[in-house]
Amino acid sequence: MGLRPVFHQKEERSDGHLFITVLAYQLVQVIRRRLRAQGINDRWSSLRETLSGQCRITATFRRADDRVLHVRKTTKAEPNQKLIYQALALDSSPGGVKKMIV
Repeated sequence: MGLRPVFHQKEERSDGHLFITVLAYQLVQVIRRRLRAQGINDRWSSLRETLSGQCRITATFRRADDRVLHVRKTTKAEPNQKLIYQALALDSSPGGVKKMIV
C-alpha cells in the first residue's frame, strides 16, 4: 500500500506534478532575481502578501431593458504593488475592462 495520495498513484501524474513544481520554482526565482536587480529584496511570502490585496472584481447592473450588464476589471494597484509591477515591467491593471450584457 502506497503512502502517496490516490491522484499520485499513476506515474504520469506524478511526473506532471513534479514538472509543474520545478517550473513554478524556476519562475519564482526569475521574478525574485529581477526584483533584486531593481532593489526589491522582499521575501516571497511578503511579495505574495503585498500583491494579494489586488484582485479582479465583477460589478453587475440591471439595465432599463431588463438585461444585465457585467463589468469586470482589476482593482487599482496600491503604491507598493505598483513598485513591484514596475520593477517587473508589468501592467499594474492586467486584463483591462471586460463588459458583457446578458
